[in-house]
This record gives sequence, structure tokens and C-alpha cells, in this order.
Amino acid sequence: MTGIDFSTILPELWLAIYALAALMAGAYFGKDRIARPILWASVLALLVAAFYIGVTERPDQVSFFGMFADDAFGRFAKVTLLLAGAAVLAMSADYMERHALLRFEYPILIVLASLGMMLMVSASDLLTLYIGLELQSLSLYVVASIRRDSAKSSEAGLKYFVLGALSSGVLLYGASLVYGFAGTTNFAGILQVVSEGELSTGLLFGLVFLLVGLAFKVSAVPFHMWTPDVYEGSPTPVTAFFATAPKVAAMALLARLMFDAFGNVVADWTQIIAFLAVLSMFLGAIAGIGQRNIKRLMAYSSIAHMGFALVGLAAGTAVGVQAMLLYMAIYAVMNVGSFAFILSMERDGRPITDLDSLNRFASAEPLKALAVLLLMFSLAGVPPLVGFWAKYGVLTAAVDGGLAWLAVAGVIASVIGAFYYLRIVYYMYFGAETEGLTSRMGAVQYAALIVPAFALLLGSITLLGLDDAAAVAAESLVGALTAAGE
Repeated sequence: MTGIDFSTILPELWLAIYALAALMAGAYFGKDRIARPILWASVLALLVAAFYIGVTERPDQVSFFGMFADDAFGRFAKVTLLLAGAAVLAMSADYMERHALLRFEYPILIVLASLGMMLMVSASDLLTLYIGLELQSLSLYVVASIRRDSAKSSEAGLKYFVLGALSSGVLLYGASLVYGFAGTTNFAGILQVVSEGELSTGLLFGLVFLLVGLAFKVSAVPFHMWTPDVYEGSPTPVTAFFATAPKVAAMALLARLMFDAFGNVVADWTQIIAFLAVLSMFLGAIAGIGQRNIKRLMAYSSIAHMGFALVGLAAGTAVGVQAMLLYMAIYAVMNVGSFAFILSMERDGRPITDLDSLNRFASAEPLKALAVLLLMFSLAGVPPLVGFWAKYGVLTAAVDGGLAWLAVAGVIASVIGAFYYLRIVYYMYFGAETEGLTSRMGAVQYAALIVPAFALLLGSITLLGLDDAAAVAAESLVGALTAAGE
């Protein structure tokens, strides 16, 4: 190991050192006095890491004996997940304090989960992949059940833990098969073994088990069963975090594994990805129609959106990866705004998640209702909002990749899924007269609702400035594979 190796992990070292220091401070000063300062310090720590990664220019390289990749692809995913995590943490401060949930452990666990995600997206070895994945997962198991006096929160944490342990076991079994038949855990070494363009039966089974384990993390059907219950049972700020940063990290990890380790047999894994995409899009679109709880609805929404992101990955091209990255970044923005509003849904000091409570909300809060309308239209893929262009990008990539049937399926699923987004808008503007909501928002939470909503409208032409960055990131992943092949 050299100084160059350590220079590639400075953001990760920064977050690890900060988390340990914050943990010591919380234990020394007491949880009641230090919780809020640690939360805002954690927001700052995440923003500092994102800023450093975003502004530092350095060549793509692999360090720590080929176990850690520092490239444009990883940097794009890291900046996206760090900004999403910081936004969710900042907008949850008032909610957690108001409902007596703000403990100093909460922001530290979010930071540790973010650190795990950063390791995931830079993993170039199956061991690094697993370490990052488990650091993220163990942190999320705890925050899911952080409301210790709630049976639903405890149930959510237990379900997530049990099913997460199962998926980790499946992933480890796949990794052991790959190691057994390839003789290495390093992605570059695996790529050399499959350089002939054919997979042995053992490697194929290993690939399938790896995909099953990662499909659980992105809530892809049929490994989605944990998502609605965990989204509903977890405290709403935790649900908001589940719906943003971990999804970006898991999708980026899936793309890196497929291209860096199995990039020479694209035809073998694109069939599996396309199958998962179709199931996810349609189940998320159809099952969400019957939901009356907005958090469960957002769970099925996330399942459907992961299906659309998988469409881009299934194309197996640089354009497809670009479309997937752009989709995930826009998806994170849409969910930050949506959950900023869901956090404010209260009546008599109690959180409300029933859709009927939104009736005639626009008459009491017209600006907030307009922001929610823009967010819902963007999630539904209504032009000219950015959400439409995100879906257009992945569907176009599928057509260019020879998967026109998958693009047609995506259009049909998008039309079906638009129903429950438009139903929310209908309730807000034309619903029956009922007891209204008490929409309480601090300044940060209000900004987290308004800024993403209008950015989705105003960014329709420039795609929030993310298109070029996503193209560079995709080229660094797929282009490296092409260069290796030459």
C-alpha cells in the first residue's frame, strides 16, 4: 500500500473518523444535550465529503491491490448518495425532535450507512463489496427499529434484519461459487476468466446468486417482499433515507459488478436484469393502486422505479448506464421532495399517512399543494417535467440495445402507475371535504419540498445539469471494459 492508495479513500476516512469522534462525543456529553448538534455536524460531514469528491479532479485508478476503484462512475454515485443522505438528515431534524426520536446514534448510523454505500460503489473485489454492503445493512437494520416503543418499528427492523440476512447469505453463496470457479474474488480477475465470452455452469450459478442478493437491496421483484412493511413501520425520516441513498448505491454496485466482473458476457446477465425489470415495473404499478397508506404507496412506487432503472442497465451499453445513473439521481431528487411533504403530514401532533387526509389540501396550502403536484407528475413521468426525460432516457437506451419489447412494457407500466400519483393530486384539489392536515414545516424541510419540486420543472431543458456528468461516469465504467478488451 502506498500514499496514493490512501489518497483515494480520503472521503471514506473522513467519514469513518468523524463517526467515531461523534460516537465518543455522544457517549461523553449525554444523548439529550448533544443529539441535535451531532445531527447538524453529520449533515456538514456528508456535505464536506460530497464537495471534496465533486471538485477534486484525479485520474481513474484502482488501489489497495485492486480492491477499491476510484473513477468517475463511483464519484458520480457517491456525490448523489451523499447529497441525498445530507438532505434527508437535515429535513428530519425537526420531526425527530418533535416526536422524541432524536438520539445521537441516529445521525451517526446514517453516516456509517453512507460510508458503507461509498465502499459499495467503489468495490472492485467481492470482499470489498460484501464489507460495504454489510456496513450499510447493519446500520439500516438499527435505524429501522429506532422507535423502540413502537411495535410496527420493531417489526420493520426485525423483518428487514431477517430477510436481509437471508439475502446476504445468498450473495455470499454466489461469491463463493464465483471464487471457486474463477479462482479469484477480484473483478478484473473474474473478467479475465470469462474473457472467452462464455460462462461455465458454476460461474453462471454464482452470477445468478449474486444477482438475487443484490436484487433484494434494490427491492426488485420477486425479492421486494420486505419493502412495503419496512417503509410503513419505520419512522418516516428513516423511510425517506431508505427510498433515496441506499437505492442509488445498490444500483451503482449492481452496474459495477456486471460490467467490471461480467462485462464480457453481457448477453447472459441482461436477460436476467430485463426479467427483473419487467416484474418490478408491473408489480409496483399495479400493487400500488390499492394502497391507502402513502408510505406503502411510496414503497410500491420505489419498486416500480427500480424496475425502470434496471431497464437502462439491461441495455448493456454505455448509453444505458448513463440513463440509469441519470434516472437514479433524478429519482433521489423526487423522493427527497416527496418525503419532505410526507414528514409534514400531521393532525393534532400525530403523524398521518392516510391518503384521505389529503382531501382539499390545496385550498389550505396552495403553494405546498403545487409543489406536491409537480413532484407527483414527475414521478408519474408527465412531460415536460424531468421525471419524463428520465424515463425517456432508459426506454430509449433499451430500444438502442435491441430490447424494444422491454421499452414497450415500460411505457405500459408507466401508464398504469400514473394512476396512483394522479389520485394524490385529485384528492388535494377535488377531494371530499374532510378534517384537514396540520402541515408543520421548518425552514429546511420547506426548502426540501419547494426546491426539488420547482427544479424538476425548471430543469427540463438541462436535466438539472446531470446529463454530461452521467455520460462521463458511464464512459469511465464501460469504456474501461472496452479498453481492457482491446
